[in-house]
Amino acid sequence: MEIQLWREILNPYDLAVKELTVKFEHLIQEHRQQGLYSPIEQVHGRVKTISSILDKAQKKNIPINEIEEKLEDIAGIRIICQFVEDIQKVVEIIRSRTDMKVIEEKDYVNNMKNSGYRSYHMIIEYNVETMNGPKCIHAEIQIRTLAMNFWATIEHSLQYKYKKNIPDHIREKLSSAADAIIVLDQEMSQVRSEIMDAQNAFQIQANLVADILNTIQNLYQLANKREIAKIQDEFYQIYKAEDLDQLRRFQKQLDVIAEGYRAQSC
Repeated sequence: MEIQLWREILNPYDLAVKELTVKFEHLIQEHRQQGLYSPIEQVHGRVKTISSILDKAQKKNIPINEIEEKLEDIAGIRIICQFVEDIQKVVEIIRSRTDMKVIEEKDYVNNMKNSGYRSYHMIIEYNVETMNGPKCIHAEIQIRTLAMNFWATIEHSLQYKYKKNIPDHIREKLSSAADAIIVLDQEMSQVRSEIMDAQNAFQIQANLVADILNTIQNLYQLANKREIAKIQDEFYQIYKAEDLDQLRRFQKQLDVIAEGYRAQSC
């Protein structure tokens, strides 16, 4: 198979990874803009390298002309959550979407692999539009916590270094670390509500500040510059006080002022 054919094969997968990454990142943005907690913390995507595809095809005795049909993780999306409880929420979000179809699920969170690996895997069908028309491809979505991802990243690096033959003493360390990860996720779950409240408060304040500064920016074109400078100084004083209720009241007052200027300009 010539290299330009590989490029033609992998281009739709690259497109799928880019589209899926943008869609899940937009979900994060939507939650935060509405002052809601997002069960998705981070999203990463990748297309398998040609060498990785060849290695896996060889290991599974898959003919080169059947790789698209039989390799389901050429396109991969990794969704990182803060808490174990968030994983199931993300699973439900993916199941409910109409732009992708779930065809297989594997729960390694509640059914940990012998190595200590934990993650939730979903294989989806996803349609992309190419210059040659629509193409339905398979993609793998891995959903895991930050702690699970740290362990899996280290384990993957060691597997690569030792060519899948990790020495026993290192395997023991990995196993102990996997147990520690379980405990860590459990501990974080116990303070989940407090962490979520703190993060939500921060996001609400960030949204308020952005809205206020945007309104001040718009008023700069309509109002007296000295008055705008006075309003801005007042905002900075309120911001320093770190009082969310004060910020809300200031925003409402500013909206009334802005509405008045808009009415005058009509």
